[in-house]
Amino acid sequence: MIVEAEVQAPSLDKGRDGEGLGRAGEQLTSAYLPYNKALTARARENRNNPTMPESRIWNLVLRHRQFATYKFLRQKPLGNYVVDFYCSELRLVIEIDGDSHAETVDYDAQRTAVLQSLGLEVIRYTNDDVMSNIEGVYEDLWSRIQTVVAGR
Repeated sequence: MIVEAEVQAPSLDKGRDGEGLGRAGEQLTSAYLPYNKALTARARENRNNPTMPESRIWNLVLRHRQFATYKFLRQKPLGNYVVDFYCSELRLVIEIDGDSHAETVDYDAQRTAVLQSLGLEVIRYTNDDVMSNIEGVYEDLWSRIQTVVAGR
């Protein structure tokens, strides 16, 4: 008995098959975001071993479309980076900066500039913000998303 596999539509942000084809063959001009395929294994490893702040914001705010029905992905390769969280619908990146980020200000600025050049909005929160003020993070994120949506 042969079972036919269900064919899934190509991912709008991964570029599989038609690289950015939308529903019913509709071409989306800026849906495809380039990424370094060598980072896929690292992204998977990061998803399997999240930091406490990443786990907290994922479980309390972003998981299962619980944040205003927007779908967020964890540890998404974009360009030559793996971002903490990404929403393709909003073209929004959320980064959780730990203590080591104080030493990498220039790198973070360069990384943000590259992501912005791809047409992405980048929002950063510190570990302390997420661990001690998740309500404030939620409110700030909601406000920033409203700004992003209004700007379109």
